[in-house]
Amino acid sequence: MLQTDSYECPEYLLQLAADLPPTPTALVGAHASLPLESAKLGFEQGLITPVLVGEEIAIRKTAEGINWDISKLRVVDTTSETGTADTAAALARDGDVTALMKGQIHTDTFMLGILKRKSGLRTGRRLTHIFHMTIPGSDRPLMITDGAVNVTPNVDTRLQAAQNAIDLAHALGNKDPKVAVLSGTEEKSESMPSSMEAAEITERAVTEIIGGQVYGPLAFDNAVSVEAAKLKKITHSVAGHADILLVPNIETGNALFKMMVYFMNGCAAGIVLGAKVPVILTSRADPPEARIASAALANIAAHAGLAG
Repeated sequence: MLQTDSYECPEYLLQLAADLPPTPTALVGAHASLPLESAKLGFEQGLITPVLVGEEIAIRKTAEGINWDISKLRVVDTTSETGTADTAAALARDGDVTALMKGQIHTDTFMLGILKRKSGLRTGRRLTHIFHMTIPGSDRPLMITDGAVNVTPNVDTRLQAAQNAIDLAHALGNKDPKVAVLSGTEEKSESMPSSMEAAEITERAVTEIIGGQVYGPLAFDNAVSVEAAKLKKITHSVAGHADILLVPNIETGNALFKMMVYFMNGCAAGIVLGAKVPVILTSRADPPEARIASAALANIAAHAGLAG
């Protein structure tokens, strides 16, 4: 049954960010009310200092409509989606902002502005998305990667996704995060390619991953339930104690995060790591609590120097 209770922004995330100065953040495509309201929330919480990028006349009109005085904020006028994405990337490259937030702009155009070689934001690491999930009454996060950017990631990409998530966990205070490499089984089976890839990731992680424990293949229940892991006689320390779920494809990650949101009232903060600056990807369906959590996560990541 779908949950209709209110969402909760994780208090520990806000407390971690409260001790940090606001992060200069470019809102890319700032002319629409929903992204502008997201930036306003982050600004009022002291999480970000927005730099508004887009059509200036439309931005100022929308800001007036949501009762936000932006007279003291920087507005960068652009006339096209491509120009908006490229301008925001240049601001990040030149150090004028240390985070990017997607506004009213097509995701492909937004991400292409970051990925272009001339943007200066590529680092040699793969850009991967991380959902930071919490449920009401608990501040213990569960991260899911990658449920938004890489559609069918190969083993190399998933190893980089794991490292990005581990680095974020460190910034949040978890010094030994446990990564469960998900499949539909805990046994290697050639009939289930994701299980073979999970075993390869586990083997390679010994020499290629720094700062965390990686183990798979694990089915979802064995990754998060101590009881299920015991019944299957899986004794590895990751089993039943996963902090990070490394999923085989975007469909799995997307479904997991949405089930936690709609069935468990989970708060989903979303961030992309691997570029020179952290990138906030918000959705039109995100409640205010998730937008605030995403801004807090980007603030923490930016101050921790989490780039590729």
